[in-house]
Amino acid sequence: MAKVKAVPQPDLVLISWTRNPLIPGSARRIITSRVIGSASPCTTLLASGRLLIVALNCLLRNGFFIVVSRKTSSISGFILLQRNH
Repeated sequence: MAKVKAVPQPDLVLISWTRNPLIPGSARRIITSRVIGSASPCTTLLASGRLLIVALNCLLRNGFFIVVSRKTSSISGFILLQRNH
């Protein structure tokens, strides 16, 4: 009988962000994030209030790529990243 192997599922990270509306051009900060699978070694950078660019750079350096990046208003948006195994 042939062995059946499970297909590895991708890791997904969804980040919701906002910037300070009182300071034009302010840095984007994470509101919330959700991980399906693993975001290692960047997990601690996904905390609410942390800078989005720091978490995003870590994820991109560790095999993630951006699937969707959208602004939901002039001061907020979301990014979905994926890493395949």
